Amino acid sequence: MAFEVSSGRGAKKGRGRPDMNVTPLVDVVLVLLIIFMVITPMLAKQFWVHVPEAPEAEQAPRPSSPDEGVVVTVDVEGVVRINRDVVPLDQLEARVRRVLAARADRTLFFDAADDAPYGRAVQALDACRGGGATTIAVATAPLASR
Repeated sequence: MAFEVSSGRGAKKGRGRPDMNVTPLVDVVLVLLIIFMVITPMLAKQFWVHVPEAPEAEQAPRPSSPDEGVVVTVDVEGVVRINRDVVPLDQLEARVRRVLAARADRTLFFDAADDAPYGRAVQALDACRGGGATTIAVATAPLASR
């Protein structure tokens, strides 16, 4: 704040007349405005995933070997499979636990059809995590072992 000493009308000689200087206040407010404008886009809790287009030609499924990873799939009807075996959703956690018990690598691949029921896919993911999978890799392209 700045005070001006004046001897104008209505002022006694030698007395200060308060006069507020708002320039520092405006400077601080503008700096805060700029800071908030820069930080606000960084606070978004979403991220964008670009999914590649599906190939036009379907590949023939190849037989799965024990060296390959464990693949859990959810198809359009909501049927859950481990590699190629159909598994009821309530037994998925126990089956994943048994399959991963024999492996040193606790990585699991998850593949859901584009039109698969979302709730069913999330339930399958939760069951896989509960079955002991430490890393779940979500496939963005159709897997050949489907």
